[in-house]
Amino acid sequence: MSTASNPPPARLAVAGVGLVGKRHAEILANEGRLAAIADPSPSAAAVAAELGVPIYPNLRDLLLSERPDGVVAATPNQSHEADGLACIAADVPVLIEKPLASDVAGAERLVAAAQASQVPLLVGHHRRYNPLIAKAKAEILSGRLGDLVAVNALCWIYKPDGYFDVVWRREPGAGPVFINLIHDVELLLHLCGDVAAVQSAESNAVRGNNVEDTAVVILRFKSGVLGTMTVSDTVTSPWSWELTAAENPSYPATGAFSYMIGGTRGSLSIPDLSLWGNSGEQGWHEPIDHRVLEAETGDPLVLQLRHFAEVAQGKAEPHVTGADGLRALKVISAIKEAAKSGRVVEID
Repeated sequence: MSTASNPPPARLAVAGVGLVGKRHAEILANEGRLAAIADPSPSAAAVAAELGVPIYPNLRDLLLSERPDGVVAATPNQSHEADGLACIAADVPVLIEKPLASDVAGAERLVAAAQASQVPLLVGHHRRYNPLIAKAKAEILSGRLGDLVAVNALCWIYKPDGYFDVVWRREPGAGPVFINLIHDVELLLHLCGDVAAVQSAESNAVRGNNVEDTAVVILRFKSGVLGTMTVSDTVTSPWSWELTAAENPSYPATGAFSYMIGGTRGSLSIPDLSLWGNSGEQGWHEPIDHRVLEAETGDPLVLQLRHFAEVAQGKAEPHVTGADGLRALKVISAIKEAAKSGRVVEID
């Protein structure tokens, strides 16, 4: 029996049980928090049956029939705005998988609606919950790297052909810039601050879909830090967050790194947390010391959902807000615009 000091766990519903949504549902079911699923696909019915929860053909029907404490919206990118607005209108806290919306205008409408209604709006940039990132952020703030100068991020992965059997993954609003690089952009914003301007180029030469399969980006941060990023979903390599962070057992861990952050007194690679610097006099002829920082471990998806449960019950404030998601989406939008126009795009 629940008491005031020991309330029942938050009941959270999941809309969309594709690759990521199914993991959300399984985690919530394992922790006794899954209330229902909304998804029209036949495979979703099997997931709901396996997890022992009711299923609805769409989020609207779920919200009319259930009263969950919160909703995880893991539907296709193009549905995020409508699904988020439906939850906000129903006064139900919502965690929307990244990107927050398929365009900046839609994301702005979501953030404005959530603020006006005071309904918690979170964005599924789950890497922010990884203890490795907390350690890296603390190291930067400590000043041991000195003044930040440059950053580099790699996201080179190879998605099998079957991944693209789902039509929306081949169309505008998908592509590795929106689906994958936005995670890296959001982390660099968290670690290095706001971006002032971007340049970029992209190509779909390998797969020929209606979206890019490869892109390169130059970032100019407001602090003066310069950054480079490359993303491709058609490169076989060990250099991506998925294959280096070991946070998802479905990806084989390589032990490599995917980010490098350089400062005037030292450099840090992430997620392996290798710290390099001169212990004595600085200079390229001087011995350079190396040590690996220690951090706690934890599945960031689990930690994110536990946090969302607390937010849904009014016990915590959102860690990664709609405004954070909007900030990342503005950079992604600028990257797409710069690739199309061939010019430098300033970010508001």
